[in-house]
Order: sequence, then structure tokens, then C-alpha cells
Amino acid sequence: MNEVLNVEELFASKVFTLGKMREYLPKGVFKEVKRVMDQGGELSLATADVVAKAMKDWAIENGATHYTHWFQPLTGITAEKHDAFVTHPDEDGKMLMEFSGKELIKGEPDASSFPSGGLRATFEARGYTAWDITSPAFIKETATGPTLCIPTAFCSYTGEALDKKTPLLRSMEALSREAIRIVRLFGNTEAKKVLPSVGAEQEYFLVDAKKALRREDIIFAGRTLFGAPAPKGQEMDDHYFGVIRERVGGFMHDVNIELWKLGVTSKTQHNEAAPAQHEVAPIYESANVAVDHNQLVMETLKRVAGKHGLRCMLHEKPFAGVNGSGKHNNWSITTDNGINLLEPGQTPNENIQFLLVLACIIKAVDTHADLLRQSAANVGNDQRLGGFEAPPAIISIFLGEQLEDVVNQLVETGKADSLKEGGVLRTGVSTLPDFVKDATDRNRTSPFAFTGNKFEFRSVGSEDSIGSPNTTLNAIVAEAFCEAADRLEAAEDFDMAVHDLIKEYLTEHQRIIFNGNGYAKEWEEEAKRRGLPNIPSMVEAVGALTTEKSIRLFEKFHIFTEPELRSRAEILYETYAKTINIEALTMLDMANKQIIPSVTGFAKSLAETTLKVKEACGDATVPAELLKAVTEKLTETKRAAEKLLEEESQASAMPRGKEQAFRYHDRVVTAMNELRRPADELEKMVDKTYWPFPTYADLIFEV
Repeated sequence: MNEVLNVEELFASKVFTLGKMREYLPKGVFKEVKRVMDQGGELSLATADVVAKAMKDWAIENGATHYTHWFQPLTGITAEKHDAFVTHPDEDGKMLMEFSGKELIKGEPDASSFPSGGLRATFEARGYTAWDITSPAFIKETATGPTLCIPTAFCSYTGEALDKKTPLLRSMEALSREAIRIVRLFGNTEAKKVLPSVGAEQEYFLVDAKKALRREDIIFAGRTLFGAPAPKGQEMDDHYFGVIRERVGGFMHDVNIELWKLGVTSKTQHNEAAPAQHEVAPIYESANVAVDHNQLVMETLKRVAGKHGLRCMLHEKPFAGVNGSGKHNNWSITTDNGINLLEPGQTPNENIQFLLVLACIIKAVDTHADLLRQSAANVGNDQRLGGFEAPPAIISIFLGEQLEDVVNQLVETGKADSLKEGGVLRTGVSTLPDFVKDATDRNRTSPFAFTGNKFEFRSVGSEDSIGSPNTTLNAIVAEAFCEAADRLEAAEDFDMAVHDLIKEYLTEHQRIIFNGNGYAKEWEEEAKRRGLPNIPSMVEAVGALTTEKSIRLFEKFHIFTEPELRSRAEILYETYAKTINIEALTMLDMANKQIIPSVTGFAKSLAETTLKVKEACGDATVPAELLKAVTEKLTETKRAAEKLLEEESQASAMPRGKEQAFRYHDRVVTAMNELRRPADELEKMVDKTYWPFPTYADLIFEV
């Protein structure tokens, strides 16, 4: 029988929350900390010393012996360097435990070993981590023991951002600054800042760890590079929201406990569409905390899976032909006095502030569709986006029937006098209540969908950090708000000016609104006619970072400098090339050392069987035909492997950068697909006892 959990006591028990700060800090110190958190600025060194001691005392009470500045370099994962609280013993040999304000506020890890895109030379090692006071410190319990983790930004000696957090914080400040101008125009004098709120739905696969370790592709690439479809996939739709299996349920139970201790509001858990696929989703919170928490979610999923003899696969497309994994990024903007700027109210056609905010977001997404697409681009997402189980690679906005009708009225007549109502949905069963029907359905094919009081950016990959998408979202909306505020603040007649501006933005950018089936081939043609960008791959998306338009945007709001943008483009090109290089070499290893030798053994057995059957009864047609088919596919596999080796060798010999990345995309990926095709056909022919590694059926149906 499971122990009874007191979730209220458990929640945030390993977090240095505001409540714990209030308990451990003198009243005056707490007030200063709260002021800096709310208004910005810097803590005095004296105050920082007091905070550091309190944080250390709390951490030691919870078993911690070490602390780390926990940061998010451009690898997309988190980084940490552990330092003990111990200092040199006193003259009596007594060990002293210390942690200073200076150590709390600033760290100095080696910056030369992290991707920098040329911002740092290898011999230039100095980098700094700076405490993000708005994200609470926490204790992470791992095999190394409890460790105090201090969320930090990471920058170079000369001040360039080397991480995901610094640009995010910059973008949040820019959005707040411009959004405040908008709410002031509508008479809100109480709000002091506007915060983007984010809730990230995390999808993942669970497979048996022992079986996963028998596949080099899962070990090195995080996905399967070979694999024929299982006899049954997700055709029956019997996994989605289905009964959670016992082994998986035990895993989810432990994940929840670990996340709750860390203050992550793990709310929803369920089976996803594909066999072995699942989802965990938190409640909304401030964007930078949400980014930190999503990193913890991914780390926790992997760590807890290992304890259950499982392997958590976060790759966007771990199994070909099977539903991939995304990370729906639910984004909204709210004032610090509780007003959600994306709340339409009962009569959105009359809610002028909402309509202006909506018009600005529509303008932002249309203007920077290429940049928004880039923010969700990574190597794994290339196999997912546009794959008929995820949003298309074409960015569009879904508003739903009700809001689309409002937009059409405003565009066509300049006013929206009517509003589509949802009505009542009759159940037809006397014991069941009738439901108030929403005026708008959902659209799972839309990459950027309005869902009541937020936008759901559905293109983000499951393995990726949500730092970049939210930085981009904040930036492009800040720009739209800024341009709108500039015009409205200078207007003599505000009411007429805001009316005209809404109509202008909606008219000029209506092309980005699409409520239909994003999977349909016809949409590609329609999007092309509308002039919307269709960017199918990561390497094609990277260029959006360094256009004149993007550089102007990010520099204007002090989110990225041009060198920081160009460095990120360089890192992304290099990341793509390195990833495909690893995948290609893994495929060659598996083909040459496992598949070809195993199938050769099977062919030998078939040849011997054919001779014996022919000798015994004279008719060996069946084994002979099978032998011929296997031999042909084996030959095809060998030639494809040789071709892949040639293409990979030529690509890897090229100088690093854009040209190499495109070479890997255009030539090496094509050769990888050509190798996979005959190998997967062989899997369907070869005796299972000869096949060298677990199949899709073994992996996704046996957990």
C-alpha cells in the first residue's frame, strides 16, 4: 500500500521560497531582497552576505554540503560546478562552513569549453555566472548528495551572453516596458510591470533501459536510426488517455514527488498518442521560472526513469512512423496586479484593449514568422514538423470561429457589432447535464493557436530548451507594442486612433490567420500564395537570426547584439553538422558491425536449408526465393553504407560553418535515408533470432 502523501507539506520543501526567506532573513534585509526582485537593481554586498548565510544555513539543515551556480549554456542543457561550503579549518582544527554574498552573486566557471560561436577563444577561459534573484534557489538531491543550486545567468568576460537565460531576462524586461505603455493608455495606473507567463507541456517516451542499451542509435543519437514498423502502431488510438500501466505509474508517482519538492507545479499526467509516449504538464508561472523548471522536468524524467529500469527518450522523433514528441509552449502576458492582457472577456468584440493586444501579436507573428519558426528549430524537430502529427513548418495563427469573425468584421466594416455565441450542447441523456458550448473549437494542426486566454506555440521540440522560443516571442511582441504605443501616445483622438490602428494591423496581417487543416497539402499552396515562409529544416531556419530585420529588432531592445546573434547562428550550424555526423557514424557502425554480419549469417543458414530441402524433395522454391530477396537487399545495404561513408567523409573534411551544415543536410541525410530503406526491409525478412537488436515492437509495447 502506498504511503499517504501530504502534498502541501511536500511542495517546495527543497526550495528557498519567499516564505523561507521571510523566516530566515531579518525584516529589513527581506524587504530589500523583495524590492530588488520586484523593481530590479542590485543588492548591497552587506545584504548579499546576510542572504548567503541564511541560504547556507537552510541548505545545511537540509543535508547540503555543496553549492553550485546552476546555468544554461548554449548546449541546451544545464551546467553546474559544485563547491563545498567548507573553508580552511581554524587553528583548533575545526572545520568552518561558509558561504559569502560575493559567492552567491557571482561565480567564475571556465567559459572556454562551452559553445560560444567565436565570442570566446579557447585560451580565453574567464566567464561569469550571475545570480538570477527572480528564480528561487533550490536543493537538488542526486547521488552526489543534496546540493544547493543557485539559478544564474552566464556571460563572457566582456559581457556577451553565453546562455539561454540572459537574453530571456532581457526580453522580459523589454516586453514589460512596452506593455506597460499600452496598459497606461487604457487607464491602468496601478500596474508596475507586465510578466509573460508560460506553461510547457512536456512529451516523452519510456522504453526498457536494458533493451535500449542494446541499441547504439539510442545510446549515441537518442533516437532509432533503423527500425521497421511494428505490426501495430497507434492506429487504434487506444493509448491516448488510456489506463496508465503499473510500471509507468510507479515512475510517474516518483516524478511527481521529485518535482513537487522542487516547487514545480506538476499538474497533469497522461498517456500520449503513441505507444510508450506520455506527457507531464505544469501550471503557468513567470517565464524565466518556467524555463528553469522545464529544465528540471527534463532532468528529473531522465533520472527517475533510470531508477525504474527505464530510459526516458526526449528526442522529437525517436521512432520513425510513430507520433513524435513536442513541447506545447503556452504563453500569456499578465500585469502584476492580475490583469491577463489576453483575456477577451464575455464580449471580445467590445474589449478594445484585448483587440489591440491581439492585433499587435498578429502583426508580430506575421512580421517575424521566419524568426519564430527558427526559435523552434533543432535537428530532431526536422523529423517532426510537418510530419502529419505535429504543426506544419509554416507559421500561422489559429483564432477560432468567434475571433476570426470579429477580425473579419473589423477588416471589412471597421467595427464588430455582433459576436458568435457557443450555445448549448445537448447530451441527450436525462442524468447528464447539458454543456455550455464554446464558440470556438480547438485546432491541433495550428503552430500558434489562441486557446481562450493564451497562445499555444505548438512547434517547440520536446528536447529543446523553451528559453529561445520565449525570448523570441517576448521580443517580437515588445516591438509591436512599442510601435503601437508610439502612435497612440502621439494621437490627438485616442479612441479614433486605437480603432484605426486595430483595423490597420488586422487588415495588413490577416494573411497569417488560418483556421483550417494545417496538414493538408492545399495549405502549403495557399500559404505560398499568401507569401508566408515555408522553412522545412533547421539549417534553412538559422539564417533568420542574422537578417537585417532581426538584428534591428534584437539590438533595439538590447536583447542580443549583432555579434551575439552571429555567434548563435554559427553554433547552430555547427550543432547540426556534429549531430548528423554522430548519427551517420552510428548508422555505419550498426550496419557494418551488426546488420550486415547478422543477415549474412541468416543468408548462410538459408543457403544450407535450400540445399537440404532440394536434396530431400526437389522443390526448394520458397527458401530459394527468400534467399534471393535477402541477398539483393543485403547487397543494396552494403552499397548504401559505402555511399554514406563517402558522403560523410567528404562533409566532415569541410571547414565548420554554414556550408558544411548544408552539405550534411543535402547529401549526408539523403545517404542515411538510402541506407535505412533496405536495412528496414531486411528486418521484415530476417528470422528474429538473427536480428541484432530490439525492434520497435520490443521497445514500445513492452513497458
